[in-house]
Amino acid sequence: MAASFTQVMFFLLAGIALIILLTARLKVHAFFALSVACFVVGIGVQLPVGEIITAMKQGFGHIMQSLGFIIVLGTTLGVLLEHTGSTRVMAAFILKKTGERHAPLAMNITGFMVGLPIFCDSGYIVLSGLNQTLARRTQTAVPIMATSLAAGLYAVHCLIPPHPGAAAAAGIIGVDFGKLLITGIAVAVPASAVGYWWARYAGKNISPMPDTEEKNADMHTQLPSVMQSFLPVMVPILLIALGSFSSAEAHENGIWNFFKVTGDPVIALFIGVLLALTAIRSWKINTLSKLLQEGAEKAGGILVIIGAGGAFGAVLAATHIGDHLGTSLPLERMGILFPFLVTALLKTAQGSSTVAIITAASIIHPLLPSLGLHTPTGQLLCVLAMGGGSMMISHANDAYFWVISKFSGVEMKTMLKVYSLATLFMGLTVLLTVYLMSLVML
Repeated sequence: MAASFTQVMFFLLAGIALIILLTARLKVHAFFALSVACFVVGIGVQLPVGEIITAMKQGFGHIMQSLGFIIVLGTTLGVLLEHTGSTRVMAAFILKKTGERHAPLAMNITGFMVGLPIFCDSGYIVLSGLNQTLARRTQTAVPIMATSLAAGLYAVHCLIPPHPGAAAAAGIIGVDFGKLLITGIAVAVPASAVGYWWARYAGKNISPMPDTEEKNADMHTQLPSVMQSFLPVMVPILLIALGSFSSAEAHENGIWNFFKVTGDPVIALFIGVLLALTAIRSWKINTLSKLLQEGAEKAGGILVIIGAGGAFGAVLAATHIGDHLGTSLPLERMGILFPFLVTALLKTAQGSSTVAIITAASIIHPLLPSLGLHTPTGQLLCVLAMGGGSMMISHANDAYFWVISKFSGVEMKTMLKVYSLATLFMGLTVLLTVYLMSLVML
């Protein structure tokens, strides 16, 4: 007997509540939380256990096929950029161009650039020392500097592959990575700028840190050149953009075929890894082996989460939730607002942007026709809207919130006033930007 709409919705909400309870309250790894939720939803709507397991395997395998190499290579690239000091070189270069008077803006831009290949928490940890030094040197309040840097990192983390949330959503929804990368950067720019603006406004009455002497000799020794630092980030982006363009235009001549091959995200990121290796000063096989192992191990933890998210999505698809919601709710009038709200509620409730957007993508995918977002453009806008929802609101249940707080020495009350509200305005900015894009593109 087919499950009723009420039964499907009850167990969908029960599955989501279980994910939030297990991950946010009981600190259970997201892989196991999502896996348990698959069985709760599947059994609740009377799917046979064998069918649930088959759907989970298919969903997990589909995500691995789409994202496995991309996540591993993207993570490894971030590890290499941290190890070689390329992130610090990029920060110093941008600061030189903006001037110390505009240090918060420099750190915002640095966060944006460094955040393209590096996860936001890792990027913040790597740049926190430089951020603190600049706060003292320029007599700028630490919450301003901290939120400016955090906003730049956070904007790209939530919107752009190879970051796991955006990459997984693209894989589940079926969005071209090249188009998401380029469009995501365009959407992330105003979001990052709003985060910076709010940091300057909300932190203007906070006292700056006292200026003290610090030893920064390591900042200028054995570091790669500016060109070596930027190339591993910029070349993959350029190749993916050219690859996406060549595919869209269906060019047949040799140069465009070359860009079509090198513009594949796997090839482009592999080239980025090779370029990052050129910045290593001392070629010791043990060091290189350790770095590559670290990249693979960090990627493994991410892959099992997004794989479980794919499994959860496959189980939801097997319940025909899209048919139920499509006939019971006025989804056609909600458009991009619905995926944004679903992701925002999940993010605010359980803290992880990655888990929020993966779970939301699994829920939204079967609803795309009802939402009027089933075209390639609609799917792209849907993923961007979910990326905006996954930004808000970062507070005490978000690990990134505590990374910023602890590494910058900013107390809870100030974090909520400056950083948490910045993420709220960033998410709303993304929603507005995507809405304006939809008026033109849909």
